[in-house]
Amino acid sequence: MDVFGVLVTAIWVMLPAYVPNNAAVLAGGGRPIDGGRTVGGRRVLGDGKTWRGTLAGTLAGTAVAVGLSAVAGVASGIVGRPLPEFPLLAGVGLAFGAMLGDIGASFLKRRSGRERGAAFPGLDQLDFVVGALACAFVLAPAWFVQTFTLPVLVAILVVTPLLHVVTNVVAYVAGLKNEPW
Repeated sequence: MDVFGVLVTAIWVMLPAYVPNNAAVLAGGGRPIDGGRTVGGRRVLGDGKTWRGTLAGTLAGTAVAVGLSAVAGVASGIVGRPLPEFPLLAGVGLAFGAMLGDIGASFLKRRSGRERGAAFPGLDQLDFVVGALACAFVLAPAWFVQTFTLPVLVAILVVTPLLHVVTNVVAYVAGLKNEPW
């Protein structure tokens, strides 16, 4: 597969993981997952991780996977390469895993003394990727192994931080986020 094909495939298969955190921001609010609990005087997760946001993000990412599956044939013709469809469990795994990765990062941020919204370079850009890939592997292992080849994984690890920075700056400028990271 050529570089263009790898990049297109990498972005295509990660779209169900790229969408959830943005959907969670739009639908956020409500009861925090940690219920306000603390460990060592610090919140477990913080007010930014809510049940509503997690559910909305998971549903949005799963809907993206279902939608992409519906148009995979047409999209493949447009880009001139076969694009994979998503088994339902793969879509759920990518979406829910992205949310779990972000929740895990919040936990690590609180343990390291960082407040809500504080930057944590590296972790901020790849937390949801690790969660999404891990959950997709657990829920749809055969699809995962067939889809996430080494070149595709490398492309994801290179492209995702760039996309993350750009989309966060856009969300900040649009007034949807309080900080540009």
